[in-house]
Amino acid sequence: MSKADIGLIGLAVMGQNLVLNMNDHGFAVAVYNRTGSVTDEFLAGNAKGRAIYGAHTLEELAELLKRPRRVMLMVQAGRPVDDIIEKLLGVLEPGDIIIDGGNSNYEDSIRRTAYVESKGLLYIGTGVSGGEEGARHGPSIMPGGSPAAWPAVKPIFQAIAAKVADGSPCCDWVGENGAGHFVKMVHNGIEYGDMQIIAEAYHLMKEGLGMSNDEMHQVFARWNQGKLESYLIEITRDILGYREADGSATIDVILDRAGQKGTGKWTVISALDQGIPLTLISEAVFARALSALKDERVAASAVLAGPAPAAIADKAAFIADLEEAVYASKIVSYTQGYMLMRAAAEAYKWNLNFGGIALMWRGGCIIRSVFLGKIKEAFDADPNLTNLLVTPYFQEAVTGAQAAWRRVVAAAVEMGIPVPAMASALAFFDGYRRAWLPANMVQAQRDYFGAHTYERVDKPRGLFFHTNWTGEGGDVTARAYQA
Repeated sequence: MSKADIGLIGLAVMGQNLVLNMNDHGFAVAVYNRTGSVTDEFLAGNAKGRAIYGAHTLEELAELLKRPRRVMLMVQAGRPVDDIIEKLLGVLEPGDIIIDGGNSNYEDSIRRTAYVESKGLLYIGTGVSGGEEGARHGPSIMPGGSPAAWPAVKPIFQAIAAKVADGSPCCDWVGENGAGHFVKMVHNGIEYGDMQIIAEAYHLMKEGLGMSNDEMHQVFARWNQGKLESYLIEITRDILGYREADGSATIDVILDRAGQKGTGKWTVISALDQGIPLTLISEAVFARALSALKDERVAASAVLAGPAPAAIADKAAFIADLEEAVYASKIVSYTQGYMLMRAAAEAYKWNLNFGGIALMWRGGCIIRSVFLGKIKEAFDADPNLTNLLVTPYFQEAVTGAQAAWRRVVAAAVEMGIPVPAMASALAFFDGYRRAWLPANMVQAQRDYFGAHTYERVDKPRGLFFHTNWTGEGGDVTARAYQA
């Protein structure tokens, strides 16, 4: 038996599908699962007759691999990854490569890269997006870690990744240590935002306009033929058209309680750490948290009244406005995500290729959409771009959509239908486009009660002042000013 090109640990659905994808592209794969019967079942099933070799110990796995050995982990994030890394260090050799393809926290990947490199091996922490279908037929892959490891895994990853129209793979090197998992985390945060925006549009159509599932199915089908064309709009169309055996709509029997695995929360925490106003994604995370309070909401609905529903006079006009509001909100979501990546790149000294990231997201992943091509074009034109909203395309798109956007948010408020993502996106737009904000009042308050000092518009930036507001505070300041 010839040696395998790569090993994979963890044969749940994502792991199995990646193995089959690799083998489809001519790579021999050695596989290991902690529960040996899972390995045996896979070898006797979908892997039968293929160049896929089973191992029942990590020592066997190492023996099956070509050097430098490449071992990819598709296991639960957290302690299980650290445990397997520790065991692999006992069976691998200097120069071998450990690859974590799970949804790990980027801070863990920063730590693990340094640790594995200190043992003489190389490490890659890579985001893999696209779900089961993507893993099987072409995911978006976002690798970061030890730069020296990239040439050894590049042929495999770029072969199995999704391809855009010109054949470019949705995979390229992202950056050092935790950069790959950071970009995947931001991807997942944007995914939270996109899903919440769509859910709000569904809510407005369902309760605000009284539309049937079939009518909404037709709207999303039409939207998917235009500028909103994307995987999430496409599956929303399909969900609204799906029926139970008795002909009833499946969507209507799904409990309104959304789960989450933590990547959206990590994105928001990172934004807070970096001081980036990631308002839309934050609201999307909190919307899931609010949905989880199902029993409380049911009880509250019996005692807390909202406005009486007001009929929308022109349903077609409102749906047209809603399309613009969804698009403008989506632009803000990606704008904020890119702001966070730029801040992190500066903080962690990552040389991120922002246009390349948009290309990686154009195929295979959950947030894939035609919209991403415009982001790539923007960064191709100006690699040092500070904010998407100031580029000609996005400036015109948001400015052109804002009247409709405002009508939708205003109507939602009047109807008592919550649209936290769309409304926070609009508030961010209104804040970002203003040369003056009332933060001077906030800073005055901080100085009044805590002597935190302030800058003055009539003095150079970087000079700090304190006012003795009460006449009793004196001149001592807190000496801690953070903008």
